[in-house]
Amino acid sequence: MERNDIGKLVIITGVTQGLGRTMVDRFHELGWNIAGCGRSKNKIEELNKYYGASHDFQIIDVSNHHQVSKWASRIINRYRAPDMLINNASIVNQNAPLWKVTAQEFESVMSVNVNGVVNVIRAFVPAMIARKEGIIINMSSSWGREGEAELAPYCASKFAIEGITQSMAMELPSGMAVVALDPGGSISTPMLHLCAPQYVKESPTPEMWSHKAIHYILNISIDKNGDSLTCPVYI
Repeated sequence: MERNDIGKLVIITGVTQGLGRTMVDRFHELGWNIAGCGRSKNKIEELNKYYGASHDFQIIDVSNHHQVSKWASRIINRYRAPDMLINNASIVNQNAPLWKVTAQEFESVMSVNVNGVVNVIRAFVPAMIARKEGIIINMSSSWGREGEAELAPYCASKFAIEGITQSMAMELPSGMAVVALDPGGSISTPMLHLCAPQYVKESPTPEMWSHKAIHYILNISIDKNGDSLTCPVYI
C-alpha cells in the first residue's frame, strides 16, 4: 500500500480475531485499503504475511495512548486520514457479580473498551476533520443499551460508548458522522464463547455476520450522525 495508490482507506482496531478479522476480509474483497491493529504478535504477523504489502497491520495496544499516537502518526503521514474509522477492539470480563469483580479486571475492561476508543479517536479524528469528511463507527452492543447479569463491567463500557458517540456527534463538523453500532444480536465470537456460551450454537459465525453487515456498514451516511444503530443481520 503506497500513498499514491490509496483509494478508500479504513482503520480497524482489533483485527486479529472475531468481527475485526472478518471485516478485514470483506473490506479487502471490496477493494478498500486497510490499516489495522491488534495485540497478538503472531496473528498480526499472519495477517501481514497473508495480505503482503496491500494492507498495513501493526501490533498496537489501544489502551496505550503513546502506542496509538505513534501508530496514527505513522498511518496518516505514510498514507492519509481514513475515510472510515472502526473502533472494534474490546474485551469482556469473567462472568461474576459486580462486587466480585476485582479492581484490576474492571480497570482492564474500561481501559481497552473506553479509553482505547478515546485514544484512537484522539489520534485519528483531527486529521479526518482537516479533510472535512469521514465516518467513525464505535462498535457497541445490545449490552450497551440494557444490562446483563455478571457482565456489569462490559455493559458499563458499552453504555459509555453510546454516550461518547452521542456527545461527539454534537462536536463534529458537517460532512462527518459518528455512530454507535450494535452488531445485531449474538455472534459466535471468542468473546461470546467466554461470556455467554449458551448462545453460541444458535448464533451466526463472524464470517456469516460480515457478509451481511459489510453492506450495512458501507451504507452508513452522515445523516446518521449520533445514532445508535443495529446491523440487521438476520434479514
